[in-house]
Amino acid sequence: MSKVLLGDVAVEHKETCKGSKDGYPIVGLEHLIPEEITLTAWDEGSENTFTKIFRKGNVLFGRRRAYLKKAAVAPFDGICSGDITVIEAKPDRILPELLPFIIQNDALFDFAVGKSAGSLSPRVKWEHLKNYEFELPDMDKQRELATLLWAMDETKKSYQKLIAATDELVKSQFIERFGDFKSNPKGLEITTIDQLFSVGSSKRVFQKDWKSSGVPFYRAREIVKLSEQGLVDNELFITEEMYQEYAARYGVPQPGDIMVTGVGTLGICYLVQPKDRFYYKDGNTLCFHSLGRIDSRFVVECYKMPFIREQIEANAGGSTVGTYTIETACKTRIFNPPIEEQQEFVAFVQQSDKSKFELEQTLSELNATYKRIIEENLG
Repeated sequence: MSKVLLGDVAVEHKETCKGSKDGYPIVGLEHLIPEEITLTAWDEGSENTFTKIFRKGNVLFGRRRAYLKKAAVAPFDGICSGDITVIEAKPDRILPELLPFIIQNDALFDFAVGKSAGSLSPRVKWEHLKNYEFELPDMDKQRELATLLWAMDETKKSYQKLIAATDELVKSQFIERFGDFKSNPKGLEITTIDQLFSVGSSKRVFQKDWKSSGVPFYRAREIVKLSEQGLVDNELFITEEMYQEYAARYGVPQPGDIMVTGVGTLGICYLVQPKDRFYYKDGNTLCFHSLGRIDSRFVVECYKMPFIREQIEANAGGSTVGTYTIETACKTRIFNPPIEEQQEFVAFVQQSDKSKFELEQTLSELNATYKRIIEENLG
């Protein structure tokens, strides 16, 4: 095993399309998925200004905002964005099947971030990237590692498919139990959020009142993390005195309330738990306070369904990067079936979530092992 530079074993593939682009799949940065080594999305026949050609087996490295960790193997010849560096292995120096794992790893991305230039949209050049240094074993060991790592990647994808299938099962179970929202074949009650909740936001907290300790102060991004993980490594706080004052004068989130993101990724819900004690940013997040006419857990699940997502997108001008306001939230239409049916569905979702959690834990452990093998053998 010896230390080598990336430029010793790979080159930047420089090839330009000077003729027709017909028949070439098109790959932009948006098609590269963070920390995914295989390319699963691209465009065909779309209008574009790209001219950079890549060949099957090349590694497509997202050189803009390298901290996003975007790098994937090309499964075909195509054309890509200028913000993608096309990297080609030197077969006499490195096994081409191993190169993607050297590029798609945390150490190289950290190196790339350190060498990136530009404040708003930092980019790294191949001239800097090629100086990344790592351990390279002999060819026999390279073959062994490539076989193992590709097998692990395939296993990871199997778990990802199972997790996705669990989500789809919940959606299909919703349709089976309650029917399509637009046609409402079961004649269920359909009402608006303002008939079920008191919808509001918070009293303004100015930036000068943000503290480094005290009572957690959440923005939309923290609500998203809470919805995904049930916890958040928070960085903003308000004083205990301010929290107590606002609790007495304006109220604070209570167990059973639903926090709903109003900016960023819209309509993400977090059900406030008995252990929770926090305040939140006005305009960023809405608070649905239950009027006791629906199971809040059921509402959280409804907000994951297409019929709610479509309403949010329509009110945000056709995208989920606008705003979700108190006014539009109040008008959001939702099923309100008999409470027993709501609770049965929630129980099914909780069981599915348990299975999904176990799959995610296994996937997390597999990812940790995968990264450790790369670090120990190609560090």
